[in-house]
Amino acid sequence: MLFLFTDVGPEDAPTRIYVGSHIEVPPLLEPMGERGTHFENVVPALHHLDKRKVALAMGQAGDVYLCHPFLVHAASWPHRGTKPRFMAQPELPPLAPLQLARADANYSAVEIAVRM
Repeated sequence: MLFLFTDVGPEDAPTRIYVGSHIEVPPLLEPMGERGTHFENVVPALHHLDKRKVALAMGQAGDVYLCHPFLVHAASWPHRGTKPRFMAQPELPPLAPLQLARADANYSAVEIAVRM
């Protein structure tokens, strides 16, 4: 989640979101199995990240972006606005571990994206 506590416009160093990047991450994580890895070890393997469209997380105070947990995002610099920008990125843990092979095929939105 990305909470905007102040208005954020293009001059306020909005967070850059790499559109569709969440699709590239699961194949990189799969060989690591249950042990996983830190995300800083995955980012260098995202070779096509620079070719992805970038969306800016802009909006009004109180807006919230709910993002896929594998979505690649980064700060943008410099801040050229006239007021400080306040935002937070609290974790939203899943209610249960991902299940990528369900007998009933009743997948969550996150599971569907991971399976793609």
